[in-house]
Amino acid sequence: MSEEVELTVVTMDFHATNPDRLMSVLAKYVVLSRGHPGCRNIDLCASVTTPGRFVIIEKWGSPTAQKAHFDSDDMVEMARACSGLLERPPAIELLEGISAHDLA
Repeated sequence: MSEEVELTVVTMDFHATNPDRLMSVLAKYVVLSRGHPGCRNIDLCASVTTPGRFVIIEKWGSPTAQKAHFDSDDMVEMARACSGLLERPPAIELLEGISAHDLA
């Protein structure tokens, strides 16, 4: 029997003043965060239409796992490393996964 999952989806939208440095910071964050408990997937995307815009899309197995991740050392390190690399604070959105499921 499959375990009950209450998906939480997070998007983080960044606008860079230094795209190369920001991409490096975000890529490290994504790789480290994929190993966190409850992580279903995390993707880093670069906008094709808006230069310097990066979006991280995260899928968590539960709101508890997502909150624990946001309180993690990796999240804090990423936030600190973004200092001086952003045009403005990132837009962070917490979403309920209505039709977000794993295909495998």
